[in-house]
Amino acid sequence: MRWDNLAENGRNATDPDGSPLAGSPALFGTDAVTTRTFDTPEFRGMTFHEVRARSVLNRVPGASRMPFEWTVNPYRGCTHACVYCFARKTHSYLDLDTGHGFDSQIVVKINAPEVLRRQLASRRWQGAHVAMGTNVDCYQRAEGRYRLMPGIIGALRDHANPFSILTKGTLILRDLDLLRQAADVTDVGISVSVGFTDRELWRSVEPGTPAPERRLNVVRALADHGIGCAVLMAPVIPFLGDHPDQLRATVRAVASAGATSVTPLVLHLRPGAREWFTAWLAREHPHLVRRYERLYAEGAYAPRWYQRRITRHVHELATEFGIGPERRGARRRVPTPAEPSLAEPAATQLTLL
Repeated sequence: MRWDNLAENGRNATDPDGSPLAGSPALFGTDAVTTRTFDTPEFRGMTFHEVRARSVLNRVPGASRMPFEWTVNPYRGCTHACVYCFARKTHSYLDLDTGHGFDSQIVVKINAPEVLRRQLASRRWQGAHVAMGTNVDCYQRAEGRYRLMPGIIGALRDHANPFSILTKGTLILRDLDLLRQAADVTDVGISVSVGFTDRELWRSVEPGTPAPERRLNVVRALADHGIGCAVLMAPVIPFLGDHPDQLRATVRAVASAGATSVTPLVLHLRPGAREWFTAWLAREHPHLVRRYERLYAEGAYAPRWYQRRITRHVHELATEFGIGPERRGARRRVPTPAEPSLAEPAATQLTLL
């Protein structure tokens, strides 16, 4: 396993302004790693590598399609075990397996809240929007044990720093009070990922996640407490989850849950994820392998005509069921004169998974 010289996004670790961290290009070193296993049913077969990170604010590469510049990812690897997860490739940076290893070998940045608080206090930090859940889910099963998100949200709240969270996890409701406090002082965007409501498909491709209806209950609970929640309808899986009846059922359920908006995203298959998903497809739906080879012949993304067809259909259904447009409140700030200006564009709807 390779720990030394590992950095965010496979690059050198950086300060908030993008300059290399003084003294070391590595995100963490071998001497900072503790490996643990827990003999409890919910963690059986899993290994946790506890690390002390030197930096947790990650700058998104300029060439990225993402609508944000900075992320915080307290975990690497994900117990949700989604067969299509695009983040699988990141485990190869550690010489870890991108298949079962990604699902069961979890890197935990145990000092993430303290490091983030220090970085947010830096004179160089300008209060940019911070996105979470954009690589792996920050409310995956491990969060129930390590409880990193309360400290992370608390740090962002105390600095009135705008942020957003994308999750499939119901554990986010544990932090409801913190989210409400943060929403009183800055822009907070919450999105829940629900690509489909088909239970058979869910059990097959997202075996470690809460059921779709439980995720929609999160949307409902947040709305009941005055926190608007969007739904990222992702991924829409070709030939398995894209039938008009399936799309209609999902959008109807999203509308019933009180989502502020719904945004579809067709499955994309980057290196790492593509191989794992294709192997699953060959086992479970061998008759679809050739169709996928044709549909994804040009690369990681489905053809534009297919993406546009799905998007148009979902938007028509959203209009029919009365979803949106997304409502955003005015930005609020902590009334502390000593704080630098944290003005930043409003949180953008996440487009991941």
